[in-house]
Amino acid sequence: MRRRLTIAALVTLVVALPAVTAGVWWWRHTQRTDLELAASYAPADAQRLSWTDWAGVRDAVGARLDASSSREQVQGFLDDGYDRDLTSASALVQSAPVLQARFGFSPATADWELFAQSEAGAVVIVRMPDDTDFDELADQLEGTGFTRPDDEDGVWLGGDRLLPSLGADLTPELQYVALDAGRHLVLTSDTSDYLEQAVSDLGSGDLPQGLSDVVAASGDPLSAAVYDGPYTCSALAMSQADASDAEQGDQLVDDAGGVDPLTGFAMSVQPGGGVRVAMAFENDDQARHNADSRSTLASGPAPGQGGDFTDRFSVESATAEGRVVRLELDPRPGTYVLSDLSTGPVLFATC
Repeated sequence: MRRRLTIAALVTLVVALPAVTAGVWWWRHTQRTDLELAASYAPADAQRLSWTDWAGVRDAVGARLDASSSREQVQGFLDDGYDRDLTSASALVQSAPVLQARFGFSPATADWELFAQSEAGAVVIVRMPDDTDFDELADQLEGTGFTRPDDEDGVWLGGDRLLPSLGADLTPELQYVALDAGRHLVLTSDTSDYLEQAVSDLGSGDLPQGLSDVVAASGDPLSAAVYDGPYTCSALAMSQADASDAEQGDQLVDDAGGVDPLTGFAMSVQPGGGVRVAMAFENDDQARHNADSRSTLASGPAPGQGGDFTDRFSVESATAEGRVVRLELDPRPGTYVLSDLSTGPVLFATC
């Protein structure tokens, strides 16, 4: 588990705090995973978080890349990551070769990426390595055609006319860029106003409890899809299935003992290749009940998806801790559990 710690800054702050408060603050800061740190930067209205640990993915596939790596090398790395079901959460995969050549950052060099989405907008948050020269990155953005802001923490203007001139298949989420050298972050969005607000509020908002619960329960994944309760209960609902599948799903839920609505849902690929599902509920009693019913559903037919879930994975364990249920899944060889089951309908995620 990788922890990020700036010793000088922490020591300075801790000296100024009362002993007990300082101890609690220190523990909380150092115990956060990269995913928890990234989620703390997400806008407070985020409903969906898509996580990719690019440094971990590079390690997992044995890729040795840097800023000078060719487009072909970057594409080869992405192909290897795709084969391991490690890239489906990223908003930058399709744009990666052009990013590598023209933007100064890409999946080949980033530490991690978080794509946060809400009804109001979306923002991509990319963490760069500690030794990244942000002045050089800014110069490259300016050379690429972005308009430098008056303030160093302002929004770089690109727009929908610039991107097509840089290369094909660039995501609209790259139209506007902001740099936070102090936190080693690059932020992008398809809307300048939303990006400006995201930068202004960076690290100051609290995500809904259900989202925070499942983020904490996900550990240090290589890739993850994280949803709040309302989004889960619509995007993964059996109501998306045809009538016969929905009817079968209702019967299977009844046979399993029923389910309670989710307040958060996360599915992630763990470093060892296993898939973890974290589901948050209103209280401990609901979690204990749903540990049984959800594991039963995940071990049977998969109406709406086709076949049985056992064709895709085996359920290794189902546990309830506090408000959160964790299912540990062992994918079958050649399956793509995260990319296949992070969209609905998914019976064991139904509300």
